[in-house]
Amino acid sequence: MKRETGAATTRSPPRGHGNASAGSAAGRSSVHKRAGFEHFVLGLPGTSLIGQWQSLVAKVGGKVFCLLAHDGSVSFKVSATSFEGLTASAGIAQAPYFAKGQWVAVAPAALTEETLRDYLGEAHRLIAGKLTRRLRTELGL
Repeated sequence: MKRETGAATTRSPPRGHGNASAGSAAGRSSVHKRAGFEHFVLGLPGTSLIGQWQSLVAKVGGKVFCLLAHDGSVSFKVSATSFEGLTASAGIAQAPYFAKGQWVAVAPAALTEETLRDYLGEAHRLIAGKLTRRLRTELGL
């Protein structure tokens, strides 16, 4: 796995692979930490990481689906239904600059690791679903 700050790094595992359902959360680094965030999002197909907006930004097909901020909060895209429910919870708010598109910012410990990983997997699927068929095919999605 290659990581570069300021330049995109892409890793496309085989279809069906992804950390959202891989094993238990025990023994894995928190997604609220850089190493855990990188490991998890790079396990999702067609994902790239880039240092942008003073954050570590995860993209699929060049489109942002989540980011890790310097304070350890994780922001990601959610469905309209999830947005309403999540923003009513403690430690979860509308993500700055992304709120119009149903994005949330989650503080460390506001969600369990397993739940957060599930939401990040769903964010990946939501954004990947908006890509062109051709690009999805190129990315192995």
